[in-house]
Order: sequence, then structure tokens, then C-alpha cells
Amino acid sequence: MMRVSGLGRAAVTAVTVAALGRAVVSTVTAARPARPAGSAAAASRPAAWAASSPRAPRPRGPLTDLARAAREAARAAGSAFRAARGEAAGESGVSGAGASAAAPDRAGVDASAAAAAPRRSRPYDTGYRPRSVALRQHGRDVAELVRAPAALTVPGDVLAGALAVGRPAAGRTLLLAASSVSLYWAGMALNDWADREEDATERPERPVPSGRIGAGTALGIAAALTAAGLGLGALAGGRQVLLRRTLPLAAAVWAYDLGLKRTPLGPLAMAAARFLDVLHGTGPAPAAPALRAATTVGLHTWAVTRLSRHEVDGEAGHEPLVSLAVTTATVLGASGAAGAVLGSRGAAGAVLGSRGAAGAVLGSRGAAGAVLRRLAAHRVLPDGPAGLTLRQGPLPVADIVTGTTLLARLPSLRALSAPETSVPLLASAAYAATCARSQWAALGTPQDPARVRAAVGAGIHALLPLQAALVARAGAPRLAVVLAAGLPQAVRLARKVSPT
Repeated sequence: MMRVSGLGRAAVTAVTVAALGRAVVSTVTAARPARPAGSAAAASRPAAWAASSPRAPRPRGPLTDLARAAREAARAAGSAFRAARGEAAGESGVSGAGASAAAPDRAGVDASAAAAAPRRSRPYDTGYRPRSVALRQHGRDVAELVRAPAALTVPGDVLAGALAVGRPAAGRTLLLAASSVSLYWAGMALNDWADREEDATERPERPVPSGRIGAGTALGIAAALTAAGLGLGALAGGRQVLLRRTLPLAAAVWAYDLGLKRTPLGPLAMAAARFLDVLHGTGPAPAAPALRAATTVGLHTWAVTRLSRHEVDGEAGHEPLVSLAVTTATVLGASGAAGAVLGSRGAAGAVLGSRGAAGAVLGSRGAAGAVLRRLAAHRVLPDGPAGLTLRQGPLPVADIVTGTTLLARLPSLRALSAPETSVPLLASAAYAATCARSQWAALGTPQDPARVRAAVGAGIHALLPLQAALVARAGAPRLAVVLAAGLPQAVRLARKVSPT
């Protein structure tokens, strides 16, 4: 290669020198005085040319000739360089073919065929990607890190707490909801940072153990989101809300991820975080009216967290049964059915009598028991198309009045179909259906990690109808319908980004 390159440079130099010499000779020749014409034909040639041409040619000076000579020299130098380069490539190809032919493990036919085949240019991957593509990929990795779709279950906590104390679901309440979402995402990023060594073995596809997001980057994202959550909390309610509501919630999130997660207090810590999230919506108002809703959400979260500890090893044991029991208790608390069963002032209690269903059925001292005893004593039997008659005399007037009172106390179908009554019941039924089916499947095969993981995911999604029931009981059935409508969207997004 060194020899061929030297010959090429020598050829280029020779051609350049020759071209420059030609230019100098042309310049000197043009500077000499013109010789007289040797013949008549030569003298008549310029005249004929001038007559046939529309413009007479300009006399060329020495600078014009020198510029033309320089252009010819550059063109010749380029041609010589390309010829030398092609010669060098040909010699290297010949030497490579000879080396391949001399190799004992290759056939001569293959070498000749490769030499005869036309050379094809191979695309070279430089590793460059458009900036938009790189940003999109990084955004997907961050969304997977913080479990972005699972944040749909957070604003309902704040709304349930705010409505329980009479705060409107707008303005500062929405700022508190945004603060809770930021703290939730921060907790997810911090969780992956704290579990990076364990996830490298159990879940290597996660963003941090797979190397798509660095450990330091994950910790920085958690810190930035925590700062954003605290700032939004201060913006929503000032220093009082920041110190009494937002800061305790952030402390519970960090304490769970950094220390309490692997201890027996882990489920209680996570339940406390959800409990404080509901109270976060109360803002500067007293939190006592929202304690019932906060306890309901916290109890559900406690059961789901206990079950989530076995979503990898599949040794759930009796945890699905515990989750089913908690789901039943949560349904009774969220829909108001517990008070109805016990004879409270709920809808079912109004239907069965204010003094309790058991007294109405067994014949207690209430109005229903009196009517039942009278009907049994007088043996009311059907008698023809006229209706009901009495075989042992008419009912006393007092019993008729008592029966009329009981019928007046029974709510009509319109009352049962009122949004304030029907929406909590329907939302509670949706919550039970979302949780119980997966929990029942996990109860049948508690050693299956996939079943346990599905039950945990269903428990996370079931927070939406549970929050809808609490919001409807607080007096906002339309907002409850909006929250419940987010359940299909959360399930669809969970197929792309797992909430666990």
C-alpha cells in the first residue's frame, strides 16, 4: 500500500508540473509579436471566421490562458488521483484473493466467484437516532418506572376526603390531587431504586435492573417528584396544609420504601399512606368527618399489600381468604349496607322497618310485628275475584292504621332508584366484582404467582369503584360515575404498563 501511494503521488506531481509548464509556454507564446501570414488561405481564414460568426472573438490575454491551464492541471490531477486510488484497490483485492486462495480451508471456486461478484455497499449503523425517537423511548421507560397508569387510583382518595368535609371538588382540591399523584409516582420510583438488587434476580425486565434507567436517575426522579408534591401541597393550602397533610404523606411513602417494606409493619405502613392520602383532601379543615372513608380505603390497601408480598414466590397461603373477608367488610362499609343490616337508617332499614329487620321478621314490638301477628290470627285467605276477605271477622281499626303506617314507611321504587341510593350500591357491586373474582381464583391456587399477581392488580384497580361509592355517599353521584368510568381505562393501560 505504501508503494502504490507513492507512485500515485508521483503521478499527480508529474501531471501538475506538465500542466503548469504548458501554461507558461502558452503565456510566453501569446506575448510574442504576431508573425506575418505565410499564405493567402491563412490570411483569409480569420476573415471568413469573422464573417460567419455573429460576434468576433475577443483577443485572449496571458491571464486567461493561465487560468485555463490551472483548470486543466486541476482536472488532470484529479484524474490521476482517482486512477491511482483504483489501482491501489485492485492490487489489494488481488492480494486478498491470493491470500484466500492460499488458505487451506477455502476452495478456489468460492474465491473466484467472490472476486467476480459485484461489490455491494453495506449500510453502516452509526448508532444515531432522531432526538424525537430517543425522547419517546425514554418517556416510556420513565412511565414504566413510576407506573404512570396506576396513578388513576389516586385522585379519588383526595376527592372522597374533600367531599366528606364539604370542600368542593375544584380549585385547591385539584391541586391537592396533583400533589398526591406526584408523591405516588415518587414512591414507585423510590421503590424500584430500593429493590434494584432484588429485582435483578426476580424481575430483570424492570427499567432499573435492565439498565434502561440508571439507579441514580431513578433516585433523582423520586426526589424531584417528592419536591413537586410538597410544592403543590403548599400552593394548595399554604404552610398549614404542607405541615399537617402533605409532609406526613410524603414521610409515610419514603418510610415504607426505605425501611418498613420488608418488615411485618409493611402492610400497615402502606395502609397508613392511603389513609393519609384521603385525609390529604381535607386540606385545612378538621379531618374527623373523613375518618370513615379513610379507614375504608386503608383497610382495603392493607389486604392488597399483604397479598402482594407473595406475587413472586406464589406462597400466598391463607392471604386470598383474608382479602375476600376484607372485601366483604369494605363493601358493607362503602355502600352503607352494614347499617341497613343492623337496623340503621339506611335504605334497607327503611324498607324493613326502623326498628330492625330481625324484629320485623320475628314479630317484635314494632309495627311490622304487630301486623304480622294480626294477619296470622285472622287467617287472611283469598276468596274469589273480589280479593281478600277475613274468615274470623274484620281487623280492628288500630291494626288497619298500623298497617297503613307500615306501608307509608316503605320507600317507593323512585326512592330506591335515586342517584344518592343507587350509585353507592352499584359502585360497591362493581368493587366487589372486580376484587372477588381474582381473589377467589387465587384462593383456589395460592401457589400460582400469576394468579396472585392478577389478584393484586385487580385490588389496585378496584380502588376506583370503591372511591366512587365513597364519593357518591358524600353527595356527589355524578362525580362518582366519572370515577367508576375510569376503571376500563385503567385496565386497558395496565396491559401496557403493569401496576405492580
